[in-house]
Amino acid sequence: MNQMLTIAFDGKRAANNRTGLGNYSRHIINLLAKYFPDNHYVVFLSKENKNPQFNEILKQNPQVEIVLPQKWFWKKFSSLWRVFGIKKDIAKIRNVIYHGLSNELPLTIKETGAKSVVTIHDLIFIKFPKYYKFFDRKIYTYKFRKACENADRIIAVSECTKRDIVELFNISPDKISVIYQGCDHVFKEEISQDRLLRVKQKYNLPDRFLLNVGSIEERKNALLIVKALPRLKESLPLVIVGKRTKYTVEVEKNAESLGVGGRLHILSEVPFEDLAPIYRLSEVFIYPSRYEGFGIPIIEAINCGVPVIAAIGSCLEEAGGPDCQYVSPDDEAELAKAIERFLNVTENENHRNNAIVNSLEYVKRFSEDIQAEKIMKCYQDLSYER
Repeated sequence: MNQMLTIAFDGKRAANNRTGLGNYSRHIINLLAKYFPDNHYVVFLSKENKNPQFNEILKQNPQVEIVLPQKWFWKKFSSLWRVFGIKKDIAKIRNVIYHGLSNELPLTIKETGAKSVVTIHDLIFIKFPKYYKFFDRKIYTYKFRKACENADRIIAVSECTKRDIVELFNISPDKISVIYQGCDHVFKEEISQDRLLRVKQKYNLPDRFLLNVGSIEERKNALLIVKALPRLKESLPLVIVGKRTKYTVEVEKNAESLGVGGRLHILSEVPFEDLAPIYRLSEVFIYPSRYEGFGIPIIEAINCGVPVIAAIGSCLEEAGGPDCQYVSPDDEAELAKAIERFLNVTENENHRNNAIVNSLEYVKRFSEDIQAEKIMKCYQDLSYER
């Protein structure tokens, strides 16, 4: 019989971030509370939570306790509390396992008496430094390295990330567990035709379109899709759902110069609940990112029954499996051919259908129950080491 554990989390991202690391943090807290409700969970927040998604998780899971800084100094300098002041608050909890969900641990974690776990999502700022400011790179490198060195156990979200941790931080591979991320259950649920129609009308979506989801930044490489559009036999539009950045202007200018400006639709500020319907309305999902720690949008698209094309070069083959198509992140002609294979149903109906069916089978390995079991085993192993 499994012993009851006390697990503490850094909740900064769960409360403050609406995508990416925030989604992961909320997902893990909710997942563990759901599958292992008898444990005691503590979430350390530097400020009051104002995130509606996280508030809903807290309402559904009363066994999750929130801890905020109490002294006026730490309330005023909450970012310092997460690094230093939190030490005394962690030390007050007996036999606790502290999990840094977003690449970080308090620098004083070794002084608390707690066992610690850190999830490392990626080391892209080292692999591709040109995408990051100099001081940001230095800060990230220091914090991530210290977290890996201080942690009793590291969770890497892919084999690719594990290799990077071993290579770049000289960490023993025996200290690292690969535990894949899953996606939210909403992407696996059926959606009514009425709901699909409402979302289609809300965003004035074309009848048929290609889809890309993710921040519109250079590393994500949406420009490759734009360059492939003129090569397609059919004038299919491209819908990009993501946060606008400076790179967005470059994407739009290139679309105009290539004569496909009218086929480019960029949607920002799309609420989470509208994402699954948009996926399901699309013809093909394209994710040509040059480097990722894992690639959750691929799993989201597959669970929505959409065939996927992704780029080679990082971990995206791990996320999508053998029945997705993979292309060079610099070859628009190769991408156009891959798109055509999924679009030309007359010639390639079996190819498209098999890709969807087989990919759905592949992503079962990222299911909630498997993820929860593996994370809990990581905690239990640490608990037995006390």
